[in-house]
Amino acid sequence: MEFAKEFIGQYGYFAIYGLLALGVIGMPIPDEVMMTFVGYLASISVLNYSVSIAVSFGGAFTGGLLSYTIGRKAGRPLFDKYGKWIGVNAKRFSRVETWFLKYGSWSIILGYFIPGIRHLMCCFSGMSRMAMGKYVIVSSIGAFAWCVVFISIGFYVGVLT
Repeated sequence: MEFAKEFIGQYGYFAIYGLLALGVIGMPIPDEVMMTFVGYLASISVLNYSVSIAVSFGGAFTGGLLSYTIGRKAGRPLFDKYGKWIGVNAKRFSRVETWFLKYGSWSIILGYFIPGIRHLMCCFSGMSRMAMGKYVIVSSIGAFAWCVVFISIGFYVGVLT
């Protein structure tokens, strides 16, 4: 976290965008903590609240789109080849895929709020061949709500202190 604070302090909005994009792809970056800190910085006028939300949304959406693309291009072959090593056989994968096709939109939106799950939901959207247009709409809703909630928490905590 110390690295993220220094990075944001030095590179500002570019750092927020990049760190969130990498975090949503799956890099070990504490996204929620970072966005709460961004909200705090907005509350003390170091950053602009609206710009912080827009930049955070852009980073989260970009990371989700990259994760979707990775899942679409390489996800299924990787699961077919290495899935047995983590307990995912063809029957289990098929069951999960059927469930995802039924509830996938809600899974993506709610998945943004669960660390670890957001990475899988974006990737699995591509693996299950969710239409790109549908993914873009649903992922946009989830990413925007996620950014607004966590940045607002940091902002209001900063205002109250």
